[in-house]
Amino acid sequence: MTPTDQATAACERIVRTLQADERVPAVAAVVARADRPDWSLYIGDAGDGEAVRPETQFRIGSVTKTFTALLVLQLRDAGMLDLDDQIDAHLALPAHGQLTIRSILNHTSGLQREPWGNIWDTLDVPDDTRMLEEVAKAEAVLSPRRRWHYSNLGFALLGHLISAKTGAGWDEVLTDRLLTPLGLTDTTVAPREPFAQGYLIDEYSDHARPEPHFDLRGAAAAAQLWSTAGDMARWALFLAKPDPAVLARSTLEEMYEPVVVTDPVDWHTGWGLGLQAKPQGSGSDRALDIGHNGAMPGFLAGVWCRRGVTIGAAVLGSSGTAGGITAAPHRLIAASLEHDPVDIAPWTIGDPVPKEYVGILGRWWSEGSEFVFRWHRGHLEARSVSAVAAAPPAIFAFEAPDLLRTVSGREAGERLELFRAPDGEIELMRWATYRFTRDQQTYDEWAAH
Repeated sequence: MTPTDQATAACERIVRTLQADERVPAVAAVVARADRPDWSLYIGDAGDGEAVRPETQFRIGSVTKTFTALLVLQLRDAGMLDLDDQIDAHLALPAHGQLTIRSILNHTSGLQREPWGNIWDTLDVPDDTRMLEEVAKAEAVLSPRRRWHYSNLGFALLGHLISAKTGAGWDEVLTDRLLTPLGLTDTTVAPREPFAQGYLIDEYSDHARPEPHFDLRGAAAAAQLWSTAGDMARWALFLAKPDPAVLARSTLEEMYEPVVVTDPVDWHTGWGLGLQAKPQGSGSDRALDIGHNGAMPGFLAGVWCRRGVTIGAAVLGSSGTAGGITAAPHRLIAASLEHDPVDIAPWTIGDPVPKEYVGILGRWWSEGSEFVFRWHRGHLEARSVSAVAAAPPAIFAFEAPDLLRTVSGREAGERLELFRAPDGEIELMRWATYRFTRDQQTYDEWAAH
């Protein structure tokens, strides 16, 4: 078997096992890679005896939040708001207006989980006007920034913020700024034919009971969307490698960075700006998957990419209880890369290092630990010798003679200062104020200089 055949067989077994063992009526799965054709598999009955097809829509639930978050960051990049602004600087609210946009994006605002009114019990979802009015009845269940606490209400408010700043409905802005530019024509606010029926699967029989489909109305920005596995895999690929005409890569990397964990004991998931970050593997094989899961009555979805690799996977299913649906994208990514690794790009000769900075290159020591500085693709970068392979290097930009600024990676934002001997050779560096020397030194040896 070729590597591609091996990857196909492994991925197919993952999805077929999921569908059979967890009794999912319909499953759609797609793996999208920048270096290979898409892999896909569609299994089961979408409803009324209709086979699930590539064009079959499923509800993607809270994967919707990734779109809402990107729209907010687009507005930030356009200078229309700051993430540390209070939300009431841009959206009139009867309560909780002091919460920052950033805290809502990373679920540390402390707002209660759902809009007021027990909507999942009554299925009485408020419209736009009523939802904003009823914010006054919602609780702040935690103090801001106390810890992670998931809030659909918070993301619903971000949808209204987007509308307030643009003068258009959240759905219109979504279509104009993301869905149309990225060609996600099968992603819609309301379902269009063909779409899957969602089910509750009986625990002790093979019977499946249909779940109701209803709109989230005033909370649409939190979990409303319908989509196909193909569109969602392409969305995951965009999260891995964005189109700069839609969103700057630096902005997306800002969204990646986990600033809070979902559980203070079981640290399995971190949260950035509207995106989840889930570590995969361990040791030198450690990697980080970025994306989001989604749930609505009768549906589960997982849409993920792998940081540093242009690969994305989406698995959508018509069962609200098959937890393996959300685990499957991670397994598909791993299987695809294991059995059909990314092609190795050839090394090419680069331009020479500016002669006044050749002395930076090589091994340096700080606090007893070893680092390597090298010139790569026209910039200076540094890595700890002990860093895992998937960890990105620190990258520097020149700010002034003998002064650089860390623009990404370790110590982002900090200065790298160069100090020269009388003959002009670089004998000492300070990075984030820590001394870097050509040999290991104790702190008192530092102080003696």
